[in-house]
Amino acid sequence: MVDVVACGELLIDFTPVQEKEKPGSVAFEQNPGGAPANVLVALSRFGKRTSFIGAVGNDVFGRFLQQTLIRQNIGTDGLVLTEEAPTTLAFVHLDETGDRSFHFYRNPGADMMLREEDVNEALIAQAAIFHFGTLSLTHEPARSATWKAVAYAKKHQRLLSFDPNIRASLWADLEEAKVMTLKGMAQADIVKLSEEELAFLKGSEDVVEATKSMLAQYDLQAVFVTLGEKGCFYRTRNQFGTVGGFPVTAVDTTGAGDAFVGALLNQLLEARERMLDIPQVKLEDMVRFANAAGALTTTKTGAIPAMPTQDEVKSFMEAAR
Repeated sequence: MVDVVACGELLIDFTPVQEKEKPGSVAFEQNPGGAPANVLVALSRFGKRTSFIGAVGNDVFGRFLQQTLIRQNIGTDGLVLTEEAPTTLAFVHLDETGDRSFHFYRNPGADMMLREEDVNEALIAQAAIFHFGTLSLTHEPARSATWKAVAYAKKHQRLLSFDPNIRASLWADLEEAKVMTLKGMAQADIVKLSEEELAFLKGSEDVVEATKSMLAQYDLQAVFVTLGEKGCFYRTRNQFGTVGGFPVTAVDTTGAGDAFVGALLNQLLEARERMLDIPQVKLEDMVRFANAAGALTTTKTGAIPAMPTQDEVKSFMEAAR
């Protein structure tokens, strides 16, 4: 049995490191990344059983990523090492607050080369939760492979978790990005969005009304909108509210949202209850834990290297009190 299977991109994040010996110059540190993989690492750090479906290049970067998953105790039965394209690279650029932007080398990238026949139905069938995003929906054949994986998850009545993680520069047409994201939302049970993604999809920054409209339109159990240092707004079919964040000195926000998702799914697995049956007080405790995991991740560079353990999150929350 597997707790969570995720489908999508696995790539190299080149994160800037200031060269003290050479003022004004920047070196880049190689870090494993990719939102679905980050989520699985977070869950693995919390002791959950996970497995990944996706493609990397059969090159030095791809083999490094394969070994990274193995070291993180993430199943690699669904990982393809392809000869069709090199491993996708992302150069991360950080502003003075640690907030990041990305420049991708992906024309094409190996993550786009996952094919329908690569998707293992049996692997998805044994998982409690299936997680996906939109980077694997930007191009074929990965788009069709992702929808095939989603269809398998629906067929076996798995809980579907969706984090769009929209990267505008990877879409030839932002209207297509919106269409694909809304299609993903229509398949999902749980959705996590950023404030910017919510505004992009709904044309409104009113989180209360926009999420209300979202749950009325789609068969969702819950929507979580991360608000940076302000915390997270949540809405289920019968309750909503905001859980405050944790103030930290951020050095790199890469992977913070993925840590949030991993921590939230971990709490849901621990609860052993349907999302709709969880009392509001308990749900807010779950969101608070996820907020803490996200905040703690921003205090280190890289995404996968920064993912905290359960004990680290609990200690951080205790110190914050």
